[in-house]
Amino acid sequence: MKQPDKWRETIDPSTLHFNNFHLKEVLGYPHAGNDVFYVQGMGKDGQEVKGFLKVERQKTADIEREVLIINELDFPFLPTVIDYSFDTPRYILTKEADGERLSYILGDNQNMESLKYMEVYGELLAKIHNVQIDSFPVKEREFVLPHEFYVDNKLEYIERYLLETKIKDTKGFIHGDCHYANILWKDYKVSCLLDYELSGYGSKEYDLAWALTLRPGQKFLRTEKERDIFLESYSRYHNYSKEAFEYYMVLFGITFYKIGSGKQNEDYKSMLIHMINDIISKKIG
Repeated sequence: MKQPDKWRETIDPSTLHFNNFHLKEVLGYPHAGNDVFYVQGMGKDGQEVKGFLKVERQKTADIEREVLIINELDFPFLPTVIDYSFDTPRYILTKEADGERLSYILGDNQNMESLKYMEVYGELLAKIHNVQIDSFPVKEREFVLPHEFYVDNKLEYIERYLLETKIKDTKGFIHGDCHYANILWKDYKVSCLLDYELSGYGSKEYDLAWALTLRPGQKFLRTEKERDIFLESYSRYHNYSKEAFEYYMVLFGITFYKIGSGKQNEDYKSMLIHMINDIISKKIG
């Protein structure tokens, strides 16, 4: 897939010190929080290789955690690390993996082809949650919205639900960012799961909800049927707290409701509110 042209100022990748790679050309600038480059160069074995170079930019970035966790895991869908540095500026370079994101494969998803992927998607997260390794706790992420936001949008009942609901998470190893943009597919199978900066010991229900929360412009995981197939597949391997999962679905849903401002996202925001209202009404009922 063609990568975007340069869209913001970044670190100059040619200034980085590589141990196992000789940079020849920057081919694109994928959109990301950190500085990410699609690059071509020469590997340690003398062979031409293309890959993705990620350099820490965000305060929450944790390249060292990502490298260490990838080295600990044993899955066929892990990215291949070509090079990395724990010295500032920290970076990781991974080989370009075969496959495409579901957003590219499905397009507008008019025929609901997404249903064919949900079982494998749920199984993927179950495999991740089955990992037994020593890991640091995941870094806390802030999702608290100001009271004024709920008042201005007449959504105080959602704030009340989030404040009053008490949950008990299921703890263990989680990916932390297992949403569709970090998953590559080929022939209906996961070919690569990317981005392990947020992985570690944390809430499995959080991980489930983060994977299933609808993002702006997303044409799949818009229906209860898709989510049900995903969760049924996951449940073959793990139990989870439905109350905790639904709490996080509401938390992430209202967070993306705020993110998805603008008239072009009115249908998207309506879908999020419908999902949230369905969860809250079932609890009240």
